Amino acid sequence: MSYFISIKTAIIVFPLIACVFSIPFVLHQYHKYGSINPFRVLIVYSFILYLITIYFLVILPLPNKEEVIYKPNMIKLIPFGLINDLIKESSFVINDPTTYLKAIKEPCFYTVIFNIFMTIPFGMYLRYYFKCNLKKILWISFILSLFFELTQISGLYGLYPYPYRVFDVDDLMMNTLGGIIGYFIMGFADNFLPTREKIDEDSLEKGEVVSGFRRITMFFLDCFLYLLIFTFMHIFIRNKYIFLIVFVIYFIIYPYFKNGQTLGSKFLNVRLEFKKYRLMKITLRIIFLFLYYFGSILLTFTIIFFIVNNFSLNVIEEFLLLIIAFLGILIFYLINIFALLKDKKIYYDNFFKVKYVSTIKKEDENVN
Repeated sequence: MSYFISIKTAIIVFPLIACVFSIPFVLHQYHKYGSINPFRVLIVYSFILYLITIYFLVILPLPNKEEVIYKPNMIKLIPFGLINDLIKESSFVINDPTTYLKAIKEPCFYTVIFNIFMTIPFGMYLRYYFKCNLKKILWISFILSLFFELTQISGLYGLYPYPYRVFDVDDLMMNTLGGIIGYFIMGFADNFLPTREKIDEDSLEKGEVVSGFRRITMFFLDCFLYLLIFTFMHIFIRNKYIFLIVFVIYFIIYPYFKNGQTLGSKFLNVRLEFKKYRLMKITLRIIFLFLYYFGSILLTFTIIFFIVNNFSLNVIEEFLLLIIAFLGILIFYLINIFALLKDKKIYYDNFFKVKYVSTIKKEDENVN
């Protein structure tokens, strides 16, 4: 029953951890490959869910602190003690087949099997996606198991005054064995799956085109880097125009001298290509871009402020006005985001005849 509690908890916690992980994951994928491969997403996020699940299987269910008292023999360092436990506690009789099913249901037996099965997927992931050899998988599986055992013996990193689960060297051996078994299983299974090299190759090929989502990521990364630089500069330079100065340098002057790349677009391997009048087009485009993303919001709030402060409206009317305004903003941006994802461009890019060029292949070839 505790196993189901652990799995249920892992499923509940997974979306939160996945959201936090998604930002660095997306940035890394666009930086290295220029695209996000759906099959890679499935592998990586399923691996995260798997790790969360086995971690909760190790620590849950958590007892009350009052229930955790000092107990001797919480550390078992003698290997193969499980054999002695099976002989003493199990009803298994080798020459009596009627005892087999009953023995499987007993903790002394199914705990050993569970410790092996728990890390079989770990060995499979390590061999298939992370390209680890048998020796690496043996050591990494051992380290993972040691981490779990130390988590238990530490009383969940000191949260409990005493350990509430036993540190058992047999668990280390069974977990490590599970990783090794996973290595050999994947030796057969990977014949039916695309290779890691094939996934990388497809990602790089797809990354030659700058997708709409890659452009959106680039914009928000640039905004974050700009605000970071502005905050740093504002600490040392007390000037009321520093916000505008940093803006002009970051979004206009730097891209002009760096072949149409900001810091964010360079990290994501994208550059903007203009046929002529580059400085003028970079300047006007960035103005249009910020008006596009923030102008309608500012305009809507200005209208709301004007109406609320100049006309006599009751609370319900003001609330309805706010709802309509926010829905209008939402619909406006949803329509434009779908258009961006579909056509890869927004109207002002067509107007300025700007071309988005992916540099991921060229950079990759230069490295090789």
